[in-house]
Amino acid sequence: MTTEVKAHDTSLPCWNIDNKKFSYQTKSATPMVTSWPMGDEDPAATLAMARPEFGEHGGVNMSIENSITFTVMEAETMRMMFEGELGPERDFFIYSRHFNPTVLALSRQMAALEGTEAAYCTSSGMAAVSSVLLQLVSSGGHIVASRTLYGGTHALLSHFLPRVCNITTTFVDVKDHEMVRDAMVEGKTKVLYFETVANPTLTVANVPELSRMAHEKGVTVVVDNTFSPMIISPARLGADVVVHSCSKFISGGADIIAGAVCGSKNLVNSMMDLHQGTLMLLGPTMNAKVASEISQRIPHLGLRMKEHSHRALVFAQRMKNLGLKVTYPGLNDHPDHQLLSYIANKDYGYGGVLCIDMGTEERANRLMNLLQNHTHFGLMAVSLGFFETLMSCSGSSTSSELNSKEKELAGISPGLIRMSVGYVGTLEQKWSQLEKALLKMKI
Repeated sequence: MTTEVKAHDTSLPCWNIDNKKFSYQTKSATPMVTSWPMGDEDPAATLAMARPEFGEHGGVNMSIENSITFTVMEAETMRMMFEGELGPERDFFIYSRHFNPTVLALSRQMAALEGTEAAYCTSSGMAAVSSVLLQLVSSGGHIVASRTLYGGTHALLSHFLPRVCNITTTFVDVKDHEMVRDAMVEGKTKVLYFETVANPTLTVANVPELSRMAHEKGVTVVVDNTFSPMIISPARLGADVVVHSCSKFISGGADIIAGAVCGSKNLVNSMMDLHQGTLMLLGPTMNAKVASEISQRIPHLGLRMKEHSHRALVFAQRMKNLGLKVTYPGLNDHPDHQLLSYIANKDYGYGGVLCIDMGTEERANRLMNLLQNHTHFGLMAVSLGFFETLMSCSGSSTSSELNSKEKELAGISPGLIRMSVGYVGTLEQKWSQLEKALLKMKI
């Protein structure tokens, strides 16, 4: 049975330091995960101020704690840990499914990145999404979600949760605020779920307004920020929970599967509850070696995002000048350009993903074949955030879980190419490769 957690509750099940056990506590209680340092809205600044983690022997990089279980010097200590008298906030660890020191350190970084009180890192992005939703929504509950989502999330909401958990979802156009408001039923709807920048159509959600509407009806706002780390900070704009697939831009190497949940200390602690916590009981645990790898990549995430964004903007502008149907929020004629300019953090650009609509899947496949096998511009592969450019035809790949009608409503055409722009080589070198392929297509 799941635990129901309402937006802005002041009484939630979590680790209570004062009472020395898992219990209900108010928001003012000591957090299990160290809060991010307040006072600066630039994610790079908050990351720089986050608590440093040194290696065991004073190394500049933190040590990797490979152990899954942890010893105690006195038998009585183990009883005290299981009763909640001692815990990770005082460097007492039981078992790595519960808390691992290395993963906990990365969680602090993720909280600093997103400007939340706490965070918990998971084995994948889908583990983060499913764990949050199962914690916030009980059997018989209701979710309102954007109709334009990553295919795996859409399948979770439209097929898995109704069948297994009796949780239903109403899909809406998040640009139609009246539609969103009408779909949320006060007392029944538990979560409003959307992506800051939608996959793959690149529509931008008005996070402040959507959060305001949801909170008026007591609904928790959960936002997937995978496409726009550093660029957008949803929690600072009013969202309650931010989830990530850290496999994408945050990792940047296409070599790690990982996720993260960023939110209030009450939420994270409730998800670690011994009796009803989804993170504790379902076990979507991140490996300590993975946590160490990601931790070393986060400090240069801002630099990477700036270059991804810069090249995406240049390529989008040049392809538009050639007459292609290009979608990119950084273009002045994008319907959400002004919105993104308003809600984005300064200097990180408009994101590293653009879309080209080739009209048909056949034409899309032909262009991608030229780009990979003839001009060597990029790679035909799913995912995003890699240093090489990655391309896929969304309708037949990462959005294939949607049926034809759902794709139409989401704005996903058969010939839509999602392009995650990399930064290897020089910009002019890569543009030359892209332009040659386009000329061969006689565009």
